[in-house]
Order: sequence, then structure tokens, then C-alpha cells
Amino acid sequence: MSPAIKFTHYDLKQLRAGLTVEITLSAVANVRLMTAPNFAAYKQAMKHQFIGGVAKKSPIKLTIPQAGHWHVVVDMEGHHGHAESSIRVIETVPAPRFQSAS
Repeated sequence: MSPAIKFTHYDLKQLRAGLTVEITLSAVANVRLMTAPNFAAYKQAMKHQFIGGVAKKSPIKLTIPQAGHWHVVVDMEGHHGHAESSIRVIETVPAPRFQSAS
């Protein structure tokens, strides 16, 4: 990644595992969900790991795999134009449990 690549950054702070992050895009873009150390490496154009990739449809939903400090980056590396984006964290609701009547 060249330093000239512009990106939109969302600091999600501390999140617990299992939450869903929904990213809405106006165009095809790269979406990367990553930990704080990986985001630091990304900013330095160093090797990093992420969940996501090229988002060809919107919205894209990604699940937080483990509790921690998470970041989402939207960039246009390899794509033309600009993508507007928005993000929201969705609380996952457990399925209701049926109880036996006595």
C-alpha cells in the first residue's frame, strides 16, 4: 500500500466477541476489520492481518472474533473513485429459550 492511499478509519474501541459490525458503502471498496496492533502496522504500510476484503455489495457484515480493541478501515486501494461509508455495531440477540410448563 502506498502512503498516498487515503482511508476512512473507525475506532470501535473495546468490543466483545460475537458482536456484528455492519458497514454500508456507496461503492466497491476494501473493508478491513483489525486489531489495534494490526491497524498500527497498516498505517505504516507494513504487513498486517484483517478480516474482510473487497466489499462488492453493501452492507457488509463482519463478526468480532474475540474481545479486544477493534478498528475498521475503508480504503480504495486497487479501485477507482471514492466510497462514502457508515458503520454501526449490532447487538446480537440470543435466540429465545423455550421453558417447560410444570
